[in-house]
Amino acid sequence: MAKCAAIVLSAGVGSRMKSEIPKQYLMLGTRPVIYYCLKAFEDSDVNTIVLVTGAGDEAYCRTQIVQKYGLTKVQHIVAGGKERYDSVYEGLCALKTEAVDYVLIHDGARPVVTQDIIARSIKTVQTEKACVVGMPVKDTIKLVDETDFAIATPDRRMLWQVQTPQSFSYNSIMQAYHLLHEKQKSGEELPSITDDAMLVEQMTAAKIKLIQGSYENIKITTPEDILVAKLFLKKIEKLVDTV
Repeated sequence: MAKCAAIVLSAGVGSRMKSEIPKQYLMLGTRPVIYYCLKAFEDSDVNTIVLVTGAGDEAYCRTQIVQKYGLTKVQHIVAGGKERYDSVYEGLCALKTEAVDYVLIHDGARPVVTQDIIARSIKTVQTEKACVVGMPVKDTIKLVDETDFAIATPDRRMLWQVQTPQSFSYNSIMQAYHLLHEKQKSGEELPSITDDAMLVEQMTAAKIKLIQGSYENIKITTPEDILVAKLFLKKIEKLVDTV
């Protein structure tokens, strides 16, 4: 049977939250934001979880989140790097001795991920080798020039907003990261890499399958998102509001 791992990224600072506390540690009910996605993967068919934290947060996450809430599948807690892709690479490296076949990479600031989304990601990645959760955009999108004048209107039917988890065969995502590091060492200028699918596309020319997630699978970015996430978690009966 294929072995699946989840890498949960919790190394962000979250400057737009206007809080001294990183957004992944803010409370949703009586549990921190990061708890909810860790719990979702804990209850899923993934075999192991890697939690990637900010440097210096490892002990706090181990005692105050993983041990406190009995998250037994979290087998590795590692410090992230400067950029998102550096943090993902640290998580991938933690799995080198695990004989993992597939890996699901998820933003720790997306607490409303569901069992259905995780299960469909696992099923799809085993056939397609790379898949990303997302949703069709609702609004018309404009391309603008450097002075903010509209220059094009893409066909909305062809546009999706990308979410996580993003899932890959372990070997393919590691190949992409090895190629990235080779380009970095050679001094080659790299484009801004905003997600793992973009990296795999650019480094290996692999095709990425998109599967529908949920409009409720939001990423907490601003204070208002905390209120919205509470509503969505209550809706799916996942909000923990008692000690």
